[in-house]
Amino acid sequence: MVIILLLQGRGAPLALIWLTLILALYLTVIELREQKPHWKWWGWWLSLVFLTHFVGYLALRGYVAWRRWHRARA
Repeated sequence: MVIILLLQGRGAPLALIWLTLILALYLTVIELREQKPHWKWWGWWLSLVFLTHFVGYLALRGYVAWRRWHRARA
């Protein structure tokens, strides 16, 4: 979010940041629809991705991979 404040007056980079945030949220929704978690988990993951951008999305991907790995072993 600090980057957004620094680039606020320069159109194109700001648009790119917003586009990547929207893309990260979209990919999060796709991943969560596949997992079908409780609605509170939806809010938690979307908030994390919104606040941390792609770092939060990568954390979600790691969590999903870990759950799939554990399910395969069980």
